[in-house]
Amino acid sequence: MLVASADIVGDTDDLFYDAARKRLFISGGDGFVDVFQNSEPNSFARVAHIATAAGARTSLFVPDLNRLFLAVPHRGSQRAEIRIYDVH
Repeated sequence: MLVASADIVGDTDDLFYDAARKRLFISGGDGFVDVFQNSEPNSFARVAHIATAAGARTSLFVPDLNRLFLAVPHRGSQRAEIRIYDVH
């Protein structure tokens, strides 16, 4: 059953649902993390479109730490790194 449909970051690799905050976190290789809020039943609205780095699509959401970890690959002058985003 389809609940909602939305345009999201391209080259999507990971999608996580934060049940405590009713949010979706979506990481994509196009260089963004999209955040959607579930404010009413079967309805999601984008609340953030965060610039990251090209190719940074692999992520991990850890609810106990309230953090989203994002792997940024080495590409050209871009150094490999793990970026950590606090979830509020």
